[in-house]
Amino acid sequence: MQRHTCKLIAIAATMLIMWACGGNDVAYCEFRQLPADGWAYGDTIGFSTESMTDSIANGHLIVSLRHTNGYPYSNVWLELTRNGNDGVTTRDTINCVLADIYGRWKGQGFGAAYQFSDTLPTALRLLRGDSITIRHIMRADTITDIEHLGIMLVP
Repeated sequence: MQRHTCKLIAIAATMLIMWACGGNDVAYCEFRQLPADGWAYGDTIGFSTESMTDSIANGHLIVSLRHTNGYPYSNVWLELTRNGNDGVTTRDTINCVLADIYGRWKGQGFGAAYQFSDTLPTALRLLRGDSITIRHIMRADTITDIEHLGIMLVP
């Protein structure tokens, strides 16, 4: 029975990711699965814009996290670094508040899985070949129960 439940959760997660990347108004979208044993402080998750259809895309960057009910904190601090083909490196710090003051998850989801998205306030220009890395900067060495991390560029 537990094996069947795991398969259903995996199918639902795949559908959520496909839905998040769908639509004609997304210039770039990519998700990464995080290690099952947790996301260590020093581990950076990398994204490459090689798959962009246009050579230049402007818009707002959205960071999405998929987490379970077992995530022990109400937020997660992230450091996002963009290394551009133009030689410019930018770094942003993002506080993703995942739960309200009563402990209710803010993200969309059902059962034990939730997806939370946060939009960076300033517009961004991505060039094909730019790289983006994200790492958590929480005080804990390893955080658990975050399953996927993704970014989207929406014009």
